[in-house]
Amino acid sequence: MTPLEQRLAELATMPPAQLRSVWRDTYRSPAPDIGPDLLRRGIANRLQERVHGNLANATKREIVRLRKRVERTGKAGHMHAISLKTGTRLVRSWNGKSYHVLVCDDGFEFEGRHYMSLSHIAREITGAHWSGPRFFGLKKRGGYQTKAAANV
Repeated sequence: MTPLEQRLAELATMPPAQLRSVWRDTYRSPAPDIGPDLLRRGIANRLQERVHGNLANATKREIVRLRKRVERTGKAGHMHAISLKTGTRLVRSWNGKSYHVLVCDDGFEFEGRHYMSLSHIAREITGAHWSGPRFFGLKKRGGYQTKAAANV
């Protein structure tokens, strides 16, 4: 058993007073007013971060984006959602005109307006229902396949 595994196993048997003490030692601040289960989870998370590292910034941004979506719509989205970096510019030609969409932290910007979905933008451009990722060449029928997009 590794030292980390041993520490995690010890947390399971600690009484609340001892957990609050370990929290103070781990976080260098008083324990919040939460139950022992959440204290254990918080301490375990910090101990694992120290050994294995923290989440990547992109993962943290994705968690924040999904949390906001859940708060707004009650749904988190697809497991296979296409991931685009903020600042990426998508370009699509349609009927002889070039259209540019900017990827933002919380959606997309097209012609000075904010959209939550590429499909809404595709409908704005074409007047018909399209899969936004498919319209912009980010996925093919039957599955997701990313294409290189110009970063700005």
